[in-house]
Amino acid sequence: MLGYSSLGCLFPLNYNHFMKLSDAPLGVQVKIFSFEDHSSLRAKLNQYGIYQGDSLRVMRVAPLGGPFLVEVNGREIALGREIAEKILVVNE
Repeated sequence: MLGYSSLGCLFPLNYNHFMKLSDAPLGVQVKIFSFEDHSSLRAKLNQYGIYQGDSLRVMRVAPLGGPFLVEVNGREIALGREIAEKILVVNE
Protein backbone atom coordinates (compact mmCIF):
# COMPACT_ATOMS: atom_id res chain seq x y z
CA MET A 1 0.00 0.00 0.00
CA LEU A 2 1.33 3.45 -0.89
CA GLY A 3 0.87 6.74 0.89
CA TYR A 4 1.83 10.36 0.30
CA SER A 5 4.40 12.33 2.28
CA SER A 6 3.83 15.92 3.29
CA LEU A 7 5.72 16.93 0.12
CA GLY A 8 3.34 14.92 -2.08
CA CYS A 9 5.81 12.10 -2.81
CA LEU A 10 4.64 8.49 -2.87
CA PHE A 11 6.17 6.13 -0.33
CA PRO A 12 5.37 2.61 0.89
CA LEU A 13 3.33 2.63 4.09
CA ASN A 14 5.00 -0.56 5.30
CA TYR A 15 8.74 -0.32 4.64
CA ASN A 16 9.22 -3.99 5.59
CA HIS A 17 7.70 -5.01 2.26
CA PHE A 18 9.80 -2.68 0.08
CA MET A 19 12.04 -4.79 -2.21
CA LYS A 20 13.50 -5.25 -5.66
CA LEU A 21 11.40 -7.17 -8.17
CA SER A 22 14.18 -9.75 -8.33
CA ASP A 23 13.55 -10.48 -4.62
CA ALA A 24 9.75 -10.78 -4.91
CA PRO A 25 8.39 -14.26 -4.15
CA LEU A 26 6.78 -16.27 -6.94
CA GLY A 27 3.03 -15.81 -7.35
CA VAL A 28 2.72 -12.82 -5.00
CA GLN A 29 1.00 -9.67 -6.31
CA VAL A 30 3.25 -6.58 -5.96
CA LYS A 31 2.97 -2.97 -7.07
CA ILE A 32 5.73 -1.06 -8.89
CA PHE A 33 6.97 1.70 -6.59
CA SER A 34 9.81 3.20 -8.64
CA PHE A 35 12.76 2.49 -10.92
CA GLU A 36 16.41 2.83 -9.87
CA ASP A 37 17.59 4.02 -13.30
CA HIS A 38 14.79 6.55 -13.80
CA SER A 39 14.99 7.91 -17.33
CA SER A 40 16.16 5.12 -19.64
CA LEU A 41 14.57 2.21 -17.77
CA ARG A 42 11.24 4.00 -17.35
CA ALA A 43 11.10 4.76 -21.09
CA LYS A 44 11.92 1.15 -21.99
CA LEU A 45 9.30 -0.31 -19.64
CA ASN A 46 6.69 2.22 -20.79
CA GLN A 47 7.19 0.87 -24.31
CA TYR A 48 6.26 -2.58 -22.94
CA GLY A 49 3.17 -1.09 -21.27
CA ILE A 50 4.61 -1.27 -17.75
CA TYR A 51 4.16 1.89 -15.66
CA GLN A 52 4.90 3.02 -12.12
CA GLY A 53 1.97 1.99 -9.92
CA ASP A 54 1.06 -1.09 -12.01
CA SER A 55 0.41 -4.39 -10.24
CA LEU A 56 2.39 -7.40 -11.36
CA ARG A 57 3.15 -10.95 -10.34
CA VAL A 58 6.32 -12.99 -10.86
CA MET A 59 5.24 -16.17 -12.63
CA ARG A 60 8.59 -17.91 -13.24
CA VAL A 61 12.30 -17.33 -12.84
CA ALA A 62 14.68 -18.98 -15.29
CA PRO A 63 17.70 -20.71 -13.77
CA LEU A 64 21.32 -19.64 -14.15
CA GLY A 65 20.69 -15.89 -14.28
CA GLY A 66 17.92 -16.09 -16.86
CA PRO A 67 14.91 -13.79 -17.24
CA PHE A 68 11.85 -13.32 -15.02
CA LEU A 69 8.40 -14.03 -16.45
CA VAL A 70 5.94 -11.52 -14.98
CA GLU A 71 2.23 -11.00 -15.47
CA VAL A 72 1.27 -7.34 -15.75
CA ASN A 73 -2.00 -5.87 -17.05
CA GLY A 74 -3.16 -9.32 -18.16
CA ARG A 75 -0.04 -10.04 -20.25
CA GLU A 76 3.03 -12.15 -19.59
CA ILE A 77 6.33 -10.38 -20.23
CA ALA A 78 9.90 -11.64 -19.84
CA LEU A 79 12.24 -9.20 -18.09
CA GLY A 80 15.98 -9.68 -17.85
CA ARG A 81 17.48 -10.15 -14.40
CA GLU A 82 19.35 -6.82 -14.62
CA ILE A 83 16.08 -5.00 -15.30
CA ALA A 84 14.26 -6.86 -12.49
CA GLU A 85 16.96 -5.72 -10.06
CA LYS A 86 16.27 -2.06 -10.93
CA ILE A 87 12.48 -2.20 -10.36
CA LEU A 88 11.43 -1.40 -6.78
CA VAL A 89 8.13 -2.91 -5.61
CA VAL A 90 5.91 -3.11 -2.53
CA ASN A 91 3.48 -5.84 -1.45
CA GLU A 92 -0.17 -5.08 -2.12
